[in-house]
Amino acid sequence: MIAPLVIAVDGPAASGKGTIAKRLASEFHLPMLDTGLLYRAVGQRMADLGLNLDDEAGATRIAQDFALEWLVDERLRTRAAGEQASRVARFPGLRQALRQFQQDFARQPGGAVLDGRDIGTVIAPWAPVKLWVDADVAVRANRRFRELAGRGETVVESEILADLVARDARDAPNMQIAADAVRLDTTALGVEDAVAAALATVKARVQT
Repeated sequence: MIAPLVIAVDGPAASGKGTIAKRLASEFHLPMLDTGLLYRAVGQRMADLGLNLDDEAGATRIAQDFALEWLVDERLRTRAAGEQASRVARFPGLRQALRQFQQDFARQPGGAVLDGRDIGTVIAPWAPVKLWVDADVAVRANRRFRELAGRGETVVESEILADLVARDARDAPNMQIAADAVRLDTTALGVEDAVAAALATVKARVQT
C-alpha cells in the first residue's frame, strides 16, 4: 500500500510558498489548501460584523462556526484581509478551533498539500515532506507590491515592507520551523527555479 503523500509548505508571507504549493499539488495531483485563507476569512467576517480584531473570544466563536463558503470571497486576496488575518491568527483559541479542519484536510486518502505557517509543526507534524520557504523581507515586499498593484490596488511599497516586518513579528510565535523541514530560500530565485527546487526536494524525499 502506498502511503499518503502529505506535503507541508510553511513560511512567511510573500515568500513564494503559495505558488510552490499550488505547483506541487498540480504535479502530484493532490488537493491543496491555503490555510492562510481560513484566517483571512475569520478576520473578514469580524470586520463585516463590526467586531474588534483584538477580540479573541469573538474571533474564536466565529472560527468555531467556520463555513466553507466564506473562502470564495474575493476580498480575502486583498492587502487589508492579510492584515486582518495576521491580527486574529495570533489567538490560541482561534487556532485551536481551525486545527481540526486543517488536519482533516491533510488526512485525505492519497494525501494533500497544505500551505501555511505551522503545518509541519502543529497541523501535520507526521507529514513525510516538509518545506520551509523564505526570502529576504525586502524582496518579499516587492513581490507583494507587484502582486497587489497588478490587481489594481493602490499600494506603496515602503508601507508593504513595514506591514511585513510587523506581520513577521506577530506571526513569529506560530512560525516554528520543523526540525526535519528542508529550507528553501527564494530570495534570488525566479518562480520556475523555486518550483524546480521544491519539486526536486519532494521527489528526493518520496524516493528515500
